[in-house]
Amino acid sequence: MSGTSDGPVSTANPVRLTVTESDSQPISHEETTPRVDTQASYADTRTTRTEPVTSRAEAEPPRTPAGSAEPPRAGTGTRETGSTTEDLEAGNTTDGLEVGSTPDDLEDRTFRAAFDFAPVAMAVVDREGLVVTANDALAALLGAGPDGLAGRVAADLVDLASDARTWHAYREVLRGRQARLRCTRRLKHPDGHSLWAQVTVSPLPEEEQAVLVSVCDISARRELQARLRHLQMHDPVTRLPNRTLFFERLSAALEAEAYEESGTGRIGLCYLDLDGFKAVNDTLGHRIGDRLLAAVAERLTRCADEAGHERAAKPLVARLGGDEFALLVEDSTGTEQLAELAKSVLTALQTPFDISGQRLSVSASIGVVERHAAETTATCLMQAADTTLYWAKADGKSRWTLFDPERNAHRMTRQALASTLRPAIEKGEFALEYQPLVGMEDGGVRGVEALVRWNHPQFGTLTPNRFIGLAEEDGSIVQLGRWVLGAACRQARRWQLDHPDVPPVFVSVNVAVRQVWDSDLVADVAAILSETGLAPHLLQLELTESAVMGSAGRPLQALQALSDMGVRIAIDDFGTGYSNLAYLSRLPVSVLKLDGSFVRGFQYEEAGNRANPADEVIVEALIELAHRLGLTVTAECVETAGQASRLRRIGCDTGQGWLYSRPVAADRISALLTGADSGADCPQT
Repeated sequence: MSGTSDGPVSTANPVRLTVTESDSQPISHEETTPRVDTQASYADTRTTRTEPVTSRAEAEPPRTPAGSAEPPRAGTGTRETGSTTEDLEAGNTTDGLEVGSTPDDLEDRTFRAAFDFAPVAMAVVDREGLVVTANDALAALLGAGPDGLAGRVAADLVDLASDARTWHAYREVLRGRQARLRCTRRLKHPDGHSLWAQVTVSPLPEEEQAVLVSVCDISARRELQARLRHLQMHDPVTRLPNRTLFFERLSAALEAEAYEESGTGRIGLCYLDLDGFKAVNDTLGHRIGDRLLAAVAERLTRCADEAGHERAAKPLVARLGGDEFALLVEDSTGTEQLAELAKSVLTALQTPFDISGQRLSVSASIGVVERHAAETTATCLMQAADTTLYWAKADGKSRWTLFDPERNAHRMTRQALASTLRPAIEKGEFALEYQPLVGMEDGGVRGVEALVRWNHPQFGTLTPNRFIGLAEEDGSIVQLGRWVLGAACRQARRWQLDHPDVPPVFVSVNVAVRQVWDSDLVADVAAILSETGLAPHLLQLELTESAVMGSAGRPLQALQALSDMGVRIAIDDFGTGYSNLAYLSRLPVSVLKLDGSFVRGFQYEEAGNRANPADEVIVEALIELAHRLGLTVTAECVETAGQASRLRRIGCDTGQGWLYSRPVAADRISALLTGADSGADCPQT
């Protein structure tokens, strides 16, 4: 009977053993220590060896039974330490024993019978690794007769020489250097079936010069374990590998030995999420939802089978949870292979599903990642896949998206900013710059817009478009907005006090709609004005058109309260949002700020490059409408004298842009107010 094992074959010289595996190298029978004859301990045993065997009775002083006149004669292969020949002829026997027997004979026969008929398969193996004797249970387990096992190489019978570690431990037990060996082997029965066996090798007492090998058939236990593992590692709804098995396979694929010797050394992953599955679950119930998931799993499996048709291995399809699935491609050939797989999945899901009489349609968003296995980990690969899946959903769903390192770097930067935004406010990393709002008629400074900057210790100075959206998402815009409002009002009041001979300028502060909802903006403004001593009419609050035009309830009440307080309300970027002109008559708005996209059409000054007439007509109409409603108009992004001239001609009130000044520090505004600075920073071209 031969055994099978997944371990490497040892090249060490065993003690008189030969490995019989067809894929194993022959092992020499030479031995390096003198041979010790161990047969003396096993008289009257089954053996094929023909040389004389010396019994233990000859090696030890004979025991003289009571009433015996001389020591008993020692035989070959049997013990005759009971009654003498004379006793037998006279009919004399020891009390309680058979004729010719001693208590040692009875004890030996008892233990021999226990060994022969024990339900545990056992064999006695000498120090050379040869079977001395085996019981019936072992013979039945291995499919051989007891006499056929004697003299055989024990390591071959129970597959102990097929891997180096087990073989070394076995030899150490044979030599008396290790107390015990226990291992699990897969053995092949002569009738063709395989069985799992637990093999234990234990040394016998030193004087026996042998070891006891016991073999227990654990096939049923292994089969049960396999069934339990399958249940543990597979999803009960789709029968696909679950998250645990998926990550086990992924980790194994990323181990160095998995790709160093063969394969492409690359790995790919399609991570998909069903679009609209939640609606199916919520409306039709989980039973229909589970059947839909099972049907989706069948189509994904079919796609994997087709993709792996002419390859060494097909992609692994797994359900990671909910409506999330993954297709793992080991030894991928590049992004083209993964892209083709993703396309085939999208195509397969386009056909509607017929589930319990319901015709259901779902699509999928797929994140695709492909890279060198040596350059990634399971965690990094899944993070990239999850990020790419998010991109696919954000880009419109029902599509696949390939991982983009540059886009990911921007996302990581955004995440780093979001995590440090709140602490940055407390650390005082923000500062204000101010851009003048200039009267179109005389060029005098009427006010300034406060623009926040983040002096980030790692990324340098950041403009509002890099972090305001993050602040609105996590709610820190309330804390940041309160700080900006206070700092701007204090600075406006300081200019007023430092330059009493100059007409005071107002300060315009941008306000996010979330500040109106999540804080008591009216109370905050009142407290800051009271603290700084700034007059309400010198504060202007700018809100975007999309925020103001849809205002109702609390926001509208807050704006009305601020207007009643004397604070100016301006609509920023007017003309790009809802443009519901009916709101202008109801909202407490005093200023419209025209979006720069209209003003850019005015930039041509040469006769050959005329301005867009439509832009000029639209701007002129908006200015006239605003004036009829009692509102003033500010034009943003004024960069050339020609733009300023045209805006002045059609009645625009104030302008803001690089023609007049870039955003500058507070001291530069002081210079502008006193005339010490021309205020003109040349615009960039």
